[in-house]
Amino acid sequence: MAAKKLRRARLSQELCERLSRHQITTCQDFLCLSFLELMKVTGQSYYDVQKLLCKVSRACAPKMQTAYEMKLRNSVSPSSAFLSTTLHSLDKVLHGGVPCGSLTELTSPPGCGKTQFCIMMSVLATLPVSMGGLDGAVVYIDTESAFSAERLIEIAGNRFPTYFDSDEKLFCMTRSIHLYRELTCGSVLNRIMSLEEEIISKKVKLIIIDSVASVVRKEFDTKLQGNLAERSNFLTRGASVLKYLAEEFSIPVILTNQITTSLSNGVAIQADLVSPADDLSLSEGASRSGKREPGCVTAALGNTWSHSVNTRLILQYHDMPTRQLLVAKSPVAPFSAFFYTIEKSGLVLQGCKTTFLDMNKMDLLVRTAVSLPGTRKE
Repeated sequence: MAAKKLRRARLSQELCERLSRHQITTCQDFLCLSFLELMKVTGQSYYDVQKLLCKVSRACAPKMQTAYEMKLRNSVSPSSAFLSTTLHSLDKVLHGGVPCGSLTELTSPPGCGKTQFCIMMSVLATLPVSMGGLDGAVVYIDTESAFSAERLIEIAGNRFPTYFDSDEKLFCMTRSIHLYRELTCGSVLNRIMSLEEEIISKKVKLIIIDSVASVVRKEFDTKLQGNLAERSNFLTRGASVLKYLAEEFSIPVILTNQITTSLSNGVAIQADLVSPADDLSLSEGASRSGKREPGCVTAALGNTWSHSVNTRLILQYHDMPTRQLLVAKSPVAPFSAFFYTIEKSGLVLQGCKTTFLDMNKMDLLVRTAVSLPGTRKE
């Protein structure tokens, strides 16, 4: 909440512009200054600064709400609580789809369809509320140069041929997808920090970052002294701002992650950390006793990041051309498994049966997470 812009704290425009000239743009910037510093930059008296501090503090303080109020709001406007994936069995398990107001992570080996899923969700967010969409714009932060406008149009036209029945509608949809290519941790963080005003001005209803792991793993070698702390700091700051944006504007945030392999001697391939808490579903060699055999595949970015995401979906290979989607972490859904293929219309579930997983039997459903030849590129 401290990341809230001062313009949204109901300060006068003249005062906000004056503070901005001193690089004071957020509630946090303002509240970190002393009384004397605030009197100097605002040009106001001690008494007036006291009133300003109370006003800004109230603006960024978390608002208390009861469970009844949350339930009532979701009941009155179900479309504001979830963004449907149009994968009906998955939506049913997730109580409606990708939850608004929280972070959803998608992790998998290369080629399983993370980017395909993100592009598909971009289309869905632009649809009218009557069709299960959010009738808004999308901010898509692409760190791997994997986004394809041609694929966006292909998915839209094939998934909703009746709605997108003209080039004009397709072009209107593409104008609602705002793509940013950010290739460093610094540029990604700066983009995230600047999103608040953009969400308001462009009526953004979905934020996607594809992927977080790409920039982090390129810049931080955790074997080097100090890098682990810097990486944790970056991930914590980024997750904090994204959670604030998701909660403040009640929008879904979708993030993609990569996988890493940990060996039995404790060495992690690609110098990454293992997060054992809720990454068990990716274990290649987990035995029924719970002990891991040599070689364990897990989501990248470690425990700090693992605890930051609210929902984790795992995509993995099953057999060609079928892949498997696991609900590995969710506040509302049990461990579940679905089979899907990637078609012209995006991800398509195969069959309508949902498999609910017992933690002791997870190893029976998990495949070795390696790239298979001839797979579709994400």
